Amino acid sequence: MIENKCGHINAHGRRALPFSGERIVYCPVCQRKSLTTYRKVSDVQYFECRDCGSLSADEQFLVDIDAGKLGNYSEEYWKEEVRAARERSFGSSLNRVAETFLYSRIPIHRFIDVGSGPGFLLDSLSMLMPSSQSIFHAVELFPPADEYRTKHPNYVVGSLDDVPHKFEAGSCIEVIEHLSPTILRKLLSQLAARSVSGAVYFFNSGQPEYVKQYDEGYLDPYGRGHIMSYSLKGLAPLFAEYGFQVHPLHGRTWAFLAEYGQTKSCSAEEMLNRLWTAVPENVSRLKDPIFGPLMYTMGLESARCYLEHAIAEQRTHWALSLAQKFR
Repeated sequence: MIENKCGHINAHGRRALPFSGERIVYCPVCQRKSLTTYRKVSDVQYFECRDCGSLSADEQFLVDIDAGKLGNYSEEYWKEEVRAARERSFGSSLNRVAETFLYSRIPIHRFIDVGSGPGFLLDSLSMLMPSSQSIFHAVELFPPADEYRTKHPNYVVGSLDDVPHKFEAGSCIEVIEHLSPTILRKLLSQLAARSVSGAVYFFNSGQPEYVKQYDEGYLDPYGRGHIMSYSLKGLAPLFAEYGFQVHPLHGRTWAFLAEYGQTKSCSAEEMLNRLWTAVPENVSRLKDPIFGPLMYTMGLESARCYLEHAIAEQRTHWALSLAQKFR
């Protein structure tokens, strides 16, 4: 964030030392004095942290978000987003849920979709995992109009504080890029209070590498409402404040796992091993006795595709570096 050097206190309570009239620019994620201008989108300047790599909207824009002066979830936003939410919920989000069941090291008795939008993921899971439909929950603080929402009984309008259960797993898909670090911390505090030890959550959000290489239009303060692109280096200590370990999902720059109470990050090989040693109860749920084993197949193949490619790439780089060394 930004301090002036007249000794004023900025939005995060830091006091600046009196000096020249220049501003010291702090990263809102890692709090290092390391921001540099990245690009302007509409009338909002975005910055890049030279330390953690995160991309963030201008300080005043984030302050206005925190104060409730600006919001992402207008009626116009939902007119555009409902269709995309339905496509994700009956498409890629199912893969992410299935993967989470396989990565978990504990039996999953309750699963929550955080920031679920219209809650359509509850509907798709009820179709593909009908024997387990009662274990799935969803929460959305700023939902669309009633006619666009799921009718599933476990859909909660409100915050995680309004959900009366603890969970072993969950998903948070296309959410945190809408949240300032201040609001993300509040979400993580609530999530920690609703998590059992060993709970695992799948977060889907574009990291800076993804934004730069594949989707420069990802940052969009008004249309898509994307005000942040968090790096894993920036997120790891932030999540750790609330008892979560961030696990990279190797081969992807748009997703990661957060595990409550886990203290060690997992390598690609360790994550692959989780797939082959998945908790039997979780595998049984994915192989639904009514619908069939589609969710198990989707989760296994989806996760293997990324992990095995990442492992092959790592080994190729190692072999090439070794060959270069002995030339």
